Amino acid sequence: MSSSAMEKGNPKASAQDPDTDQTDRPGLEFAQFGAGCFWGVELAFQRVEGVVKTEVGYSQGHLPDPTYQLVCTGTTNHAEIVRVQFDPAVCPYANLLSVFWSRHDPTTLNRQGGDVGSQYRSGIYYYNEAQARWAQESKEAKQREMTGKKIVTEILPAKRFYRAEEYHQQYLEKGGRNGSKQSAGKGCNDPIRCYG
Repeated sequence: MSSSAMEKGNPKASAQDPDTDQTDRPGLEFAQFGAGCFWGVELAFQRVEGVVKTEVGYSQGHLPDPTYQLVCTGTTNHAEIVRVQFDPAVCPYANLLSVFWSRHDPTTLNRQGGDVGSQYRSGIYYYNEAQARWAQESKEAKQREMTGKKIVTEILPAKRFYRAEEYHQQYLEKGGRNGSKQSAGKGCNDPIRCYG
């Protein structure tokens, strides 16, 4: 039994169970997206008006409480994801989908650029039927834009979110390895430089 399952008050919770966390305040919703390395994707979502909180972590795998090192082995089936808390009155889910599609190549299976492995797969993980419908419609619209390439993005129900190690959280905003901080300010359009 995982310690996070106990902390959430559900001693039988597993990696397959949906999120049971509560949003920070009433009226907010969760969304989960996998689009390669979570650092740059998180910063893009941080800049969106109506996004209240972002966290990077792991989901969709079969093992409770995965670590970064374990996820990187490819044996747990987890994806690197960004979990977004947003206010749908300010930021419609469609806005998040636009950011998602703009931040990665959804036609490359289990890779984004030089990052290779199933943890870097493209995925939209929905919390309700409305999100599922919007995700599918946006995928179909994006596919019509792509000529000669097939989108491989998976659209699946959200599973338990495991928060990544603290050094991964808001990594680029904090300066990354080189100490070169990038703005997470709402509406910021500065190019996102993703580095380890």
